[in-house]
Amino acid sequence: MQLDHYSSKFEKNQFEIILVTDNVTRPDNVGSIFRVADAFGVEKLILGGSAIELNRKVWNTSRATEKVVCFEQTENFQNAIKNLKKEGYSVICLEITENSKSISEIQLENNQKIVLVVGSERNGIQHETLTCADSVYHIPMYGQNSSMNVAQATSIALYEITKLLSNA
Repeated sequence: MQLDHYSSKFEKNQFEIILVTDNVTRPDNVGSIFRVADAFGVEKLILGGSAIELNRKVWNTSRATEKVVCFEQTENFQNAIKNLKKEGYSVICLEITENSKSISEIQLENNQKIVLVVGSERNGIQHETLTCADSVYHIPMYGQNSSMNVAQATSIALYEITKLLSNA
């Protein structure tokens, strides 16, 4: 029998992960990112860039997780990242670059505090944001396309990160 929200046996957990979006603007992606942030126990979501209206499209995909996920919106998210780095967070960017490594190669220390940065639908992560990174990882893909939907990619990265943190 399929379990629902109330009968599932998942143990609640919150990780010291702050998820930062670099100009993600599409309401369906924003809503999906809220939902993913809740599913993977993200401490906080920072919506970086111009303010995003949390409208019906966001609510439809978020399934009310915008009410339970701690979040803020800020245009100056690069400063927020730099401040978090000063607080001991490791900054991981999810982007395909000349020097990025496969997300499957990620290694984390016990109790490592993480900022995971994901990029916009069209342009990915800005160069200025990438310069803040301690490491850059990509998701290997085997088809014709060189990119993936930002919410799907965020899910894959958070799965890999929380799997490691859960076993630490």
